[in-house]
Amino acid sequence: MAKKEFKSESKRLLDLMINSIYTNKDIFLRELISNASDALDKLYYRSLTDENITVEKEDLEIKLDYDKDNRTITITDNGCGMTKEELESNLGTIAKSGSLAFKENMSKEEKTNIIGQFGVGFYSAFMVSDKITVTTKSIDSEDAYVWESTGADGYTIEKGKKDEIGTEIVLNIKTDTDEFDYSKYLDEYELKTLVKKYSDYISFPIKMDCWHHELVDEEKKEYNDYKEEEILNSMIPIWKKNKSEVTDSDYDNFYMDKFSDYDTPLKVISSSVEGMCSYKSLLFIPSHAPYDYYTQEYEKGLALYSNGVLIMEKCADLLPDYFSFVKGIVDSEDLNLNISREMLQESQNVKLIAKNIESKVRKELENMLKEDREKYMSFFRTFGVQLKYGVYNNYGADKEKLQDLVMFYSSKHKRLVTLKEYVEEMKEGQEAIYYASGASIEKINALPQVEQVKDKEYDILYLTDYVDEFCITAIQEYDKKKFTNVSDGNLDLDTEEEKKEIKEVNEDNSDLLKAMTDMLEEVTEVKFSNKLKSHPVCLTTKGDVSIEMQKVFDAMPNDMGIKAQTILEINEKHPISEKLKTLYKEDREEFDKYTKILYTEARMIAGLPIENPTEISRLICEVISK
Repeated sequence: MAKKEFKSESKRLLDLMINSIYTNKDIFLRELISNASDALDKLYYRSLTDENITVEKEDLEIKLDYDKDNRTITITDNGCGMTKEELESNLGTIAKSGSLAFKENMSKEEKTNIIGQFGVGFYSAFMVSDKITVTTKSIDSEDAYVWESTGADGYTIEKGKKDEIGTEIVLNIKTDTDEFDYSKYLDEYELKTLVKKYSDYISFPIKMDCWHHELVDEEKKEYNDYKEEEILNSMIPIWKKNKSEVTDSDYDNFYMDKFSDYDTPLKVISSSVEGMCSYKSLLFIPSHAPYDYYTQEYEKGLALYSNGVLIMEKCADLLPDYFSFVKGIVDSEDLNLNISREMLQESQNVKLIAKNIESKVRKELENMLKEDREKYMSFFRTFGVQLKYGVYNNYGADKEKLQDLVMFYSSKHKRLVTLKEYVEEMKEGQEAIYYASGASIEKINALPQVEQVKDKEYDILYLTDYVDEFCITAIQEYDKKKFTNVSDGNLDLDTEEEKKEIKEVNEDNSDLLKAMTDMLEEVTEVKFSNKLKSHPVCLTTKGDVSIEMQKVFDAMPNDMGIKAQTILEINEKHPISEKLKTLYKEDREEFDKYTKILYTEARMIAGLPIENPTEISRLICEVISK
C-alpha cells in the first residue's frame, strides 16, 4: 500500500517536535499512556450518555508489555478506539488532537479528565523507535485498521484484524548508539520506574506481566521464576482524596516517600482552588534543610501535574526564591500536558497558581507564628535566612510581604522577636529601632557602641547573619520608626548639654584630632565622644556601608572595593583622653605610637584585620616599657 504524506510540514515539523519540544526521551511512555487514558475516558463518558454502550469502569485498563528479543514495547487499551477517518485525522496530521476536539465539543458543565491537548505527544515515540504500528478498532466501526509509520516520510493505513474495541501501539525500539542506550526501555525495572514517575496517578490501572523470584525449596535453595500481572500505578493521588479520608500519617508517609526525606514535614498545606484556573496543591514545609539547600546546586520547584500526569518534576516558576524551601505538588486540569519550559514561563495560569501559592504559604507561616510559636521558631532557625534574603532581594520589592515574618535577637528579652513585637514594647520617647551587627551575640555584647544605648534602657536587635543588615537596610523603616545602627557615627542620644560640651572639647582639640586623622589614612575622621562609657576607643561609620557590610563585601570572590567610611571615636572621659592631649603637646613621637595602638585596638574590637601585627606588637612593648 502506498504511503501517505503527513498533512503538516512533515519532516521539518516532526524533527522540530522530537528534537526541541521533547529533550527528555523518557517522556514518550507518559504520552502514550496518557493517550490510552484519554481513550478510556472517552469510552466511559460515551457509556454514560449512550444507552447502547455498556461499560463497567473497573473493566477499563491499560496494558504494557515488552519483548527484548524483538525489541518492541506494546501499549494496549480497551478504550473507544479509532475509525479510519479518526486515524487519518489524528495521526495523519501532526498537532491535530482528537482529545482537544472531544473536550471542546462537551458542554461546560460536563467534566472529564482528557489529558491530551496539542496532539504532538504521540509522535514523541519516534525519539525511541524507528517504526510505530497502531492497530485499532473503534466502538463506531465494524472494521479494525492498522496505521504504520517509520517517521516523517509518511504513513500507511489499511484494514487489520482486532476482535475487541481499543487500541494497540507497538514500538520498534531503536538500536543502541554511542550517544544513547535505547535498550534500557526494554527493561522491566526501567518501565516500572517510568510509569511510577510520570503516570502513577492515571485513574485507570496500568498493568504489566512482571517477573517474580520465588523460593520453592529452602534446603536445596531452589527458586522458581514466573510472571504475574501487576498494577504499576497508584491511580488515586493523595491530593485528590477527601481530606476526611487522609490521616496525618498518610501525608507524612507520602512526603517522606515522594521527596526522599528521613523526617516528617514541619507543616502540611493542602488546598483545592476552583475558578479561572482550577488546581489542587499539596505543599510541605520540611523540618530541616536539605544538605545542599544553601548551595548553588540546590534546585527549587514543585512537581507539576496535569490531571495526575507529571509535566515537570521541579517547576521553579511556581515558587518565589524566598519560599524555595517548600516542597510539594500542583495538579491542574487547566494546564496542557505538552507544555515546554518556555511556555510555562509565559503561561498566565501558571502565574496565577504561583501567586496563589505564595499567598497561601505566607498566610500559613503568619498563622504558625501567631498560634504555634515553638513550631515557628523551629522553622525560622532553619529557613529564616531565606526569608531575610527575600526581603533584601529585588531592591526590597517583597519587603511588605515578608517583614512581619523575620525575627532578630533582642538584647532585652534574650530571644528572637519580630519587628512588630519590638515596636510594641519600645520605651516612651524612643524614636528609632536600634540594632547592632556582629559575628555572634557574645561579640555584639562586648561592643563599646552598645553601652550608651543600653544606658538609655533601649532594646537592641542583634544582627548575626550575614544578610541581616542588608535586610534591615531594605526595610528602611517599620511602623514609621527608622532603623539606626548603634555604630552610626551620627547616633544622636546625647542631651543638649552633652552635645554642647563635647562640641567644645572637639573644637579645642581640633589640631590634635587633625593630626590623628592625617596619620590614619583609613579613617575619615577622629573625634572625642560621649558615646563610650568604659572603653577608650571604638570605630563608627557614616554613610550607607557599615563595618559588617564591608566584611561581607570583602568575603566575596571578586573584590568590589566597597569600604565603610570609618570614624575613630575616643572616650573623652577615659584617662587615655588626657594622655593623648599631654603627649600631643610634649612628645609627638610618643603621641604617634599611641595613635597607632588605639586605632589598632578599635579595629580589633570591630573584628577587622590587623595589617602589620608585628609593628603594633613592637609599639606596645615600647610604650609599656617606659
